[in-house]
Amino acid sequence: MIVVTLTKVPPSLRGDLTKWYQEIQSGVYVGNVSARIRDLLWDRVVKNIGNGEATMVYNTNNELGYQIKTTRKRYEVVDFDGIPLMMRLNSIDESGPEKHGFSNAAKFHRAKLMVQSSKEDSSNKTKEQIVSLDIETTGLKAGKDKIISIGAVKKINDQNYDNFYRLIKIDIAVPKSITELTGITAELLKSDGVALDIALRELTDFVGSAIVIGYNLQFDVSFLMYGYKTSNLKGFDNKTLDLLPLVKKLEKFLDNYRLKTVLDFYNIKNLKPHNALSDAKATLLLANKLMENGKIKI
Repeated sequence: MIVVTLTKVPPSLRGDLTKWYQEIQSGVYVGNVSARIRDLLWDRVVKNIGNGEATMVYNTNNELGYQIKTTRKRYEVVDFDGIPLMMRLNSIDESGPEKHGFSNAAKFHRAKLMVQSSKEDSSNKTKEQIVSLDIETTGLKAGKDKIISIGAVKKINDQNYDNFYRLIKIDIAVPKSITELTGITAELLKSDGVALDIALRELTDFVGSAIVIGYNLQFDVSFLMYGYKTSNLKGFDNKTLDLLPLVKKLEKFLDNYRLKTVLDFYNIKNLKPHNALSDAKATLLLANKLMENGKIKI
């Protein structure tokens, strides 16, 4: 038997635990899983707890028959001759030792040095742009199947983004299943599409030297590199980051790792799934969310 109590934690963490434990009361979860899953779930709790607190009690072979883990700041689990006890820590004296003051001139000088240091740090940091990339194709095999659309979104700054979207003319029919999935028809490609080599040249200019990110990016890059090769063009050699393996490592208990499932887990809306531009936008939002949560650094 395992009992976990949560206080003031993010709603997403509560939702995660309900996949494995039963919430018998608000913030109180009871379950019975293997020791491996129990420890993985506890690691997940600790990493995603935010400013909240958690305590876990589980069966083990000691005098009392149970062990305790906690993140509560004012308590510490101690072992007393094989018996786990919750020891309340002494309150921290916030008054602290007497602090000696400084003259106004000294304070001004120190503030000036801090401002100068901040400016130097900012100037030394290279602000790399990020481009999120996605494509739609007639199938899954590069070299056999064709690219039918390319979407990309460039993050200029926290408020401004630049979009790239091209439909691609192809010399084969668009499978019915792909049209149903993407809404792209052969007629649409014929009327609004451009040649692949033109789209790839424009994509190269759009991407520039930015870091290229994507979800299952290896799939997209394999098609694009084949397209660059057959068009006698030099493909981009930018730094890339595929979010799929990162999410698999971070979120070990998702039902699957399709983009829709991951976006739903992180509460990100994608208004037009399987549209290259919309998927690229959603992927960039996912990257932003992971950066905000401290999961990745770009």
